[in-house]
Amino acid sequence: MKLKTSLLAGAALALALPVTAVKAADADLIVFDWAGFEDPALIQGYVDKHGDLPTYAFFGDDDEAFQKVASGFKADVVHPCSQMVSKYRDAGLIEPWDVSRIPNFGEIAPRFLKSSIFSDDTGVWYIPTDYAYTAIAYNTADVPAEDVASLSVFHNPKYAGRVSLPDNTDDVWALALLATGVTDWTDVTEDQFQAAAAWLRTAHENVVAYWADPSELAQLMAGGQVQVAWSWNDSIALMREEGFPVGFQRQAAEGASSWFCGYVNVKDSPGSEDKAYDFINAWLDHGSAKGLVDGFGYAHSNDVAMQGISMEELVAADVNPIDTTLLAQTPINNQMRDRMLEEFEKIKAGF
Repeated sequence: MKLKTSLLAGAALALALPVTAVKAADADLIVFDWAGFEDPALIQGYVDKHGDLPTYAFFGDDDEAFQKVASGFKADVVHPCSQMVSKYRDAGLIEPWDVSRIPNFGEIAPRFLKSSIFSDDTGVWYIPTDYAYTAIAYNTADVPAEDVASLSVFHNPKYAGRVSLPDNTDDVWALALLATGVTDWTDVTEDQFQAAAAWLRTAHENVVAYWADPSELAQLMAGGQVQVAWSWNDSIALMREEGFPVGFQRQAAEGASSWFCGYVNVKDSPGSEDKAYDFINAWLDHGSAKGLVDGFGYAHSNDVAMQGISMEELVAADVNPIDTTLLAQTPINNQMRDRMLEEFEKIKAGF
């Protein structure tokens, strides 16, 4: 979620605001979203039609967002990543989208809709919009490329107290599973779970901070506190825009992680259903792909729209296709994910 402010000012703002801070605009549509996604370039069609952005409320991670909506927070649409959709469905919090009202729905790459959690005989429950990677960010001025050729860099005593990992259950477990030889997390055995947990505990000893927001990580790296991190694309884009020497190693020996996110339609929402469809249609417009690549370093689920982006632009944003092992953050068993969340909290607390 690359912010349109300077690096340090953007980080300070992200840390100062409560995660549910509201940016009021069009009161007929409340979007519960990741901080930074209130970018007109992503929904220009909505702004052109209604004269303003929707009202945005922000969250810091998927688990927080789900808990707030489950506890009664009122929004019209929410932007979870794919592995969370089943929780919204199981809790009865969302309803299907009427894809007959979404002209560009057919342009979404089929690979993003394969799961019956997203689309079944009861309807389409999820509109994927954005995707990218989680991989190794590193300070190219101080960290040699050979040090980040493997995920073992997060155990390297050379970087003790100079490592940052995301305060995000899905991303840290994707890292730990990859590092211990697991490339498909949909059927993790007990031995694999324990091996990944042990790997995370060792990595925790090197961690100086768990970052909660991309601009927070950018600040940590720009200030020199962090040399190596497990990062999304947008932190990289933000630092490069500010001229900081940062590399993004997506082809470590063990691989990298890929993820995608999108929007769900909240049941019994307070705002305008028509505007919810205007919002999602603006997101799937071809111009949104350009705004997403340029402003965030992310790619768009609309493959037709992505055809308008040059390979040079994709390479510059680190979203060009790569030939490496990828652990896809697709839906997993809710009980396993809850266990991952509980174990991660213990690890962060030093247990």
